Formats: sequence, C-alpha cells, structure tokens
Amino acid sequence: MLTPEQIFGFLLAAVAITAAPGPDNLMVLGMGMSKGRLQGAVFGLGCALGCLSHTVLAVLGVSALIAASPVAFTLLRIVGGAYLVWLGVQSLRSRGGVRAADSGQPDAALGALLLRGVVANAVNPKVVLFFLSFLPQFVVPAQGQVAGQMAVLGVLFTVQAAVLFGLLALFAGAIGRWLQRRPRAGAWLDRAAGALFIGLGARLLLVR
Repeated sequence: MLTPEQIFGFLLAAVAITAAPGPDNLMVLGMGMSKGRLQGAVFGLGCALGCLSHTVLAVLGVSALIAASPVAFTLLRIVGGAYLVWLGVQSLRSRGGVRAADSGQPDAALGALLLRGVVANAVNPKVVLFFLSFLPQFVVPAQGQVAGQMAVLGVLFTVQAAVLFGLLALFAGAIGRWLQRRPRAGAWLDRAAGALFIGLGARLLLVR
C-alpha cells in the first residue's frame, strides 16, 4: 500500500516533529525526571496512543471530503498548508525556553498515567488540525486506498512517537541536565522544527 519512499519520508518528518520541543515531550520529560522512568514512559505511551484518535478523524474527514467534493478537499489543502506555515513562523519566532520542569502532578497509578496521557493528547484541538494537515501530504491518491494509506501513516506516527517518548523518559535525567546547561538548545530545535513546518506547508500549498 505504501512505497518505501513514502514510509522513509514520512518517518523522517514525523521523528523530527516529535523530537521538537512541544507540550507532549516536555510533559514526558518532566514526568520522567520527577516521578521516574517507568512513569514517564507510561505517560508517553498514553500521549502516543492519543494520536490514534486523531488518525481516525483524519481518515474519516479527508476521505469524506475526497468523495464528496474535490473543491472542499482543495480548500482543506490550502487551509492545512497555511496552518503548517503559521506553526513554522511561530516556532521560528520562539525564544526556545525549553525547560524540563516538574510535572506538578501527584503520584498516580500507571493505569491513571496512561489514561492521562491519552486524554491530554486526544482532546487537544491543535493536534487534530495538525493531523488533518500533515497526513494527507504523504498520501499518493494514484495508488488507491487513500483511507488505508492514511490509517497506516497514523499508526506509524503513533509507533515512532511511543518509541521516542519512551527513550525520552528513559534518559530524562541526562536530557534534563543537558538542557539546563544549554539554554539555547531549545531555540535551535524550535528553528529546525519551524523550517520543517514551513517547508511542509509550502509543499501542501504549491504541489497539486
């Protein structure tokens, strides 16, 4: 269903986006530093699993638009591209500010931490917009099964996010100390993410 080129390009972009500073990975880092590696990894797994809900919405929404109206799908492509460019500009303007603070949450059972991670990601409307903008770029309509392609891409995104969040929790202490010694690291990570967002947005706007 997906070509190796599709998978490689998608995973490259997905890993770069997941690794860039953001609410999810900073919460995982803070949880790992303050509560422990296992707790951070479980919370990160929950955040990753929350992506599946956005995948379902993206698959159903985009597939319905393609079936109902090419004009509506074109509008979604334009709005999605503009949104990604806006995210990129915001990242470029960011001063960094990466700080692995305490999670600020009391101790909880692992099941509760998993659910907290799922909910934190699933109810975030910005992530919904991101998935609606991001996943369609790596779909090749000529290969058919557009919904199936998007579903596989969403699962791939979830898997790589779970792996990265797990590694982040595992090395939370070392990563936190590294960030504290290099306060400008966050700014460079934001700039890299910003350039990636702008490139993806421009591609979505310009490429038919």
